Amino acid sequence: MATTSTTAFNLDLNSLVEEAYERAGAELRTGYDLRTARRSLNLLTIEWANRGINLWTIEEGSIPLTQGTITYDLPIDTIDLLDHVIRTGTGQNQSDININRISVSTYATIPNKNTLGRPIQVWIDRQSGATDASSVVQYPQINVWPAPDQSNFYTFVYWRLRRIQDAGNGINTQDIPFRFLPCMVAGLAYHLARKLPGGMERLPQLKADYEELWQQAADEDREKASLRIAPRQMFY
Repeated sequence: MATTSTTAFNLDLNSLVEEAYERAGAELRTGYDLRTARRSLNLLTIEWANRGINLWTIEEGSIPLTQGTITYDLPIDTIDLLDHVIRTGTGQNQSDININRISVSTYATIPNKNTLGRPIQVWIDRQSGATDASSVVQYPQINVWPAPDQSNFYTFVYWRLRRIQDAGNGINTQDIPFRFLPCMVAGLAYHLARKLPGGMERLPQLKADYEELWQQAADEDREKASLRIAPRQMFY
């Protein structure tokens, strides 16, 4: 017998929700069933953002720095920054220089935040991304120090964690690698069972299945580069 020669299996939102309802001991029948499942799925992906680093959501970005300007907005769906450098030059003359991340307490104690020079420190202000009563969007921001002493010379280059995209409508697939599909189905089944009549008796098993599949996927979704730790030499 010949194999299919394809590796494209995925679940659109309708199929994913149907599978989750079946595991929770129910059926997807009404529009409200789909709507409440979509809401639970969006909450599930937010939970994943709190569980750790999801490698497929790492993106590189850059911000040209302007002379005398301290604060710059990050994309609104930014969760946090993993790494960052100050880049000067281009092509063969390009150079990436480390910039240290500091806490709000350290930033607050800097006497003159308007000092000009090459930025060597950055405080990341992780604002909510919400819109306040004055219709001002609370973008996540970076605050660099010293303030850049030139325009269009320094570029703040960063690698960020972004939010997982929303569940979408019935024909959309999810913003996850295929390896996380079993985990997502199990997690959604667990959250649906918490809302279904008679679902409480299934909760312990569904929770255990979800945690096991999460651990399997998370263990695979990690950096594979070697880590070498050498003892520090001390001389007296």
